[in-house]
Amino acid sequence: MNRPAAFLDRDGTIIADPGYLKDPADVRVLDGAAAAIQDLRRRGMAIVVVTNQSGIGRGFFTWEDYYAVADRMVALLGNAAPDATFACPHYPAVTGPCDCRKPGLKHYLDAAARFGLDLTRSAWIGDRITDLTPASSLGGRGILVRTGVGLDHETEARAEGFEVADDLAAAAALLADPGAKPLSLY
Repeated sequence: MNRPAAFLDRDGTIIADPGYLKDPADVRVLDGAAAAIQDLRRRGMAIVVVTNQSGIGRGFFTWEDYYAVADRMVALLGNAAPDATFACPHYPAVTGPCDCRKPGLKHYLDAAARFGLDLTRSAWIGDRITDLTPASSLGGRGILVRTGVGLDHETEARAEGFEVADDLAAAAALLADPGAKPLSLY
C-alpha cells in the first residue's frame, strides 16, 4: 500500500523566511517545526519539501548557496530532516515557464512515482496559496500556516476551502485528529 506524504514548503513553514535566503548562518528553524515533522513521520507520512527558489533564476544566489542553506536546515532538524527535497530554481520572467514552479505539479508527481506515495491521502502545508493548490488538483488536503506570509493569504485560503493553522505543529495536529476543527472554522 502506498503511503501518504506531507508536502511541506520550506521558507516560512519550516524555517524563517528573511527573503532570498543564501547564508547558512541565517537559517532558523521555526518553533515546533522539528517536533511536528517527527510527529508526521511517526504517523507514516513521507516528509517531502517542495520549494520555489527563484533567487537562483534571478541571479540573487547560486545552487551552491541553496545547497549550503539546505544542508544547514537538515543539520538543525536532525532526526526531523525531510526524506526528500525538490527545488524549482526558475523565475518565469527571466528563465521562461517551467513545470516545476509551484503550483505546478511536476515535483509532486515525481515524488509520488519515486517513493510510491498516495497523493489522495497526502497533505500540502505552506504559507502561500501556491503551496496548497496542488492539493485541489491531486486530491489531498491543503493547510495554510500563519507563519511566514500566511496571514496575508488567510482570506484567500478560506475562500478556496483550505484549512488554516497557526503553524506547522498545529497543522500536524489537524492531520492527527480527523475530528479537529481547523482554525478557519472557529
